[in-house]
Amino acid sequence: MNASFFSVIRAAGLAVIASMMAMSVMAQDFRIGFVNTDRIFREASLAKAAQAKLEQEFLRREKEVQNLATQLKSASEKFEREAPTLPESQRVIRQRQLITQDQEFQRKQREFQEDLNLRKNEELQAVLERANRVIKQIAEAEKYDLVIQEAVYINPKHDITDKVLSSLNNAK
Repeated sequence: MNASFFSVIRAAGLAVIASMMAMSVMAQDFRIGFVNTDRIFREASLAKAAQAKLEQEFLRREKEVQNLATQLKSASEKFEREAPTLPESQRVIRQRQLITQDQEFQRKQREFQEDLNLRKNEELQAVLERANRVIKQIAEAEKYDLVIQEAVYINPKHDITDKVLSSLNNAK
């Protein structure tokens, strides 16, 4: 019985060693790539074009909001200077006008920011979708098993961001 017990233990040990060796061979063939999405959004010509498009699209509205802010500041400063000499009724009317003007400014600024954020997200999503297609093409062509886009640490030898940027920038 002792001999069979030891033969079972030895067989199990050999099986563990064999599976560890197989895993070691598989791990050597396992290719990992990493893509820095922030760099894609900063450096890809597609992302830069999207940013320029957004700036052009929202330039007029941004100036409008800035003008409202300037007008509000000017009106507020004027009120502060003149308030001590104004009759009470006049002061109350001007305060209400300033409050209304401030509310209008706040509303326009909020709408501008919401619209800008919505369009920015749409444009970034389009860039990300295109980048993901390029990443998949590179992964398939170069036989990567896994490509990740976020990591706490990555060995630079696994970084394929330059390849993705090159492919994105050369694609028309």
